[in-house]
Amino acid sequence: MRNYPANSPQAAARIVALTMLADGHLSKAELDALERHGGYRQLGLEPEQLHDVVLGLCEDLLHSANLAWTDACRIDAYALGRLMQEIDDPELRRRVLALCVQVAEADAQVSDGESLMLTHAVEHWGLQSQMLQPPPSRSIEPQGLHGS
Repeated sequence: MRNYPANSPQAAARIVALTMLADGHLSKAELDALERHGGYRQLGLEPEQLHDVVLGLCEDLLHSANLAWTDACRIDAYALGRLMQEIDDPELRRRVLALCVQVAEADAQVSDGESLMLTHAVEHWGLQSQMLQPPPSRSIEPQGLHGS
């Protein structure tokens, strides 16, 4: 696996790209979700630069001896941990996790591979409490109490 500088846009984008590929394919719904949520801007990349990160990731996965590409993109826990370590800024971790969740949910189903990616990120980055908080853009109001 190629190395990126810690907390770089490319290192962050690679985690999102791993989530996008975790079900074995890159879908238009995932790319649309990334654009809709301002993902390129949040990652600090132009769309073409994200394409380069995804391409590089695919090349690395296909050429790495300790990784397997079968019906879904799979990466061993050790290698994934090394990639997660490239993101050590707490705010960037939360932003990347939120983008990963949005991408995983984009096609209205979360695959086993996507679920494993999200779980690994949450555990590796210690963001368990983050998963229990509603996103800031959503407000939860009890049904029938907002005046009709």
